Amino acid sequence: MKKIFLIGAGLSASTLIKYLLDNSEKHDWKIRIGDVSLDTVKEKLKGHKNAEAVQFDIFNEEQRDTEIKNADIVISMLPARMHHLTAESCIKHKKNMVTASYVSDELKAMKEDVEKSGIIILNEIGVDPGIDHMSAMQIIDRIKEQGGKITAFRSYTGGLIAPDFDNNPWNYKFTWNPRNVVVAGQGSAAKIIVNGKYKYIPYHRLFRRTERTTVVNYGEFEVYPNRDSLKYRKSYGLENIPTMVRGTMRRPGFSKAWNVFVQLGATDDTYTLENSENMTYREFINTFLKFHPVLTVEGKISSYLNIDEDSSVMYKLRWLGIFENEKIGLINATPAQILQKLLVKKWKFEERDRDMLVMQHKFEYELKGKKKEIISSMVIEGEDHIHTAMSGTVGLPVGIAVKMILAGKITEKGIHIPINKTIYEPVLKELQEYGIKFTEEKRDI
Repeated sequence: MKKIFLIGAGLSASTLIKYLLDNSEKHDWKIRIGDVSLDTVKEKLKGHKNAEAVQFDIFNEEQRDTEIKNADIVISMLPARMHHLTAESCIKHKKNMVTASYVSDELKAMKEDVEKSGIIILNEIGVDPGIDHMSAMQIIDRIKEQGGKITAFRSYTGGLIAPDFDNNPWNYKFTWNPRNVVVAGQGSAAKIIVNGKYKYIPYHRLFRRTERTTVVNYGEFEVYPNRDSLKYRKSYGLENIPTMVRGTMRRPGFSKAWNVFVQLGATDDTYTLENSENMTYREFINTFLKFHPVLTVEGKISSYLNIDEDSSVMYKLRWLGIFENEKIGLINATPAQILQKLLVKKWKFEERDRDMLVMQHKFEYELKGKKKEIISSMVIEGEDHIHTAMSGTVGLPVGIAVKMILAGKITEKGIHIPINKTIYEPVLKELQEYGIKFTEEKRDI
């Protein structure tokens, strides 16, 4: 019997847990799941005979070592900043580890220790990062094997609300971590390369530098660039590519309206507002605007940002309730925290709602003297409020990778991401059984 220790039973782990339980009998697995909330784990296990729940504290080194020592493989579904703690114990006890998160600087610093211990720490095997890597590399390798030269690569992903449940003017609801949406793009300029020229897009311009794309059967989307579109050039074998852009997808009109908050400073998380608990949302938004003896708050925003008061942008702002005299009720809150509180109420992912994960890759390449294009798109809608599209596309690749490692089908050692054919081919093949598959459009250009 193989013992799997899963750390973290939050929303992102829901489909992963189901996958592990569904496969436990066939593959003779014993699954032990640790979380700070024992009730959360028990609720998801529903008394399954091949699983155990444990209240777990990642910062308790003795407990961490004991649990990991007794496992054959460890899955860390914790926040990214905590993975290095799991990795330390995995290295000590020579246990393989899988996580959906980016390779952190702390993990990179452990590279030699991981290799010496003879284990694999497989990272970025979720959706973005994860499925984006695997699906892109499958096409990149195919084009290269045909003798083609890739001249442009654009890759976009978005976690959105499914069309049948899209019922607000922003065409958006929180299907993932709200804070990540509020502070998206802050901290550094977005970096892309277009026609051989590096382009740097500072945060205050990010939501005005959007592109448009269309996905078959789902219509039009807009895309704003991710922070660093170029970090995977070497990993993908595209070091000299003239154009490379990675971005986040939203429905058209979202970015223009969101840019109002960026320009005002309402997404800032670096300082707190005095007396914020007694402030109304209208007063909050007015703190960013100049005094004017006549103009209303709406009028001042319209004047400051040159937006018509009857525009769709102002309609979106009014719909949010940002001009209402409702008390905020947060003590010593940052602007970002205040905005997030309002958005969580208005963009709430209701129990009846279903989410949607959209991903698209665009490749331009030269083959036998001809210029060609491949557009590869995937759209997945959630099953229910628990087994969401996001949970599925994050959790299923993790579960499949764990199965492959336990079966000896992944034999690499060290710190890896899923860009090798030996990993991505079988994972993508099994994902198709769950409806996670790409459709391709091909044309000469």
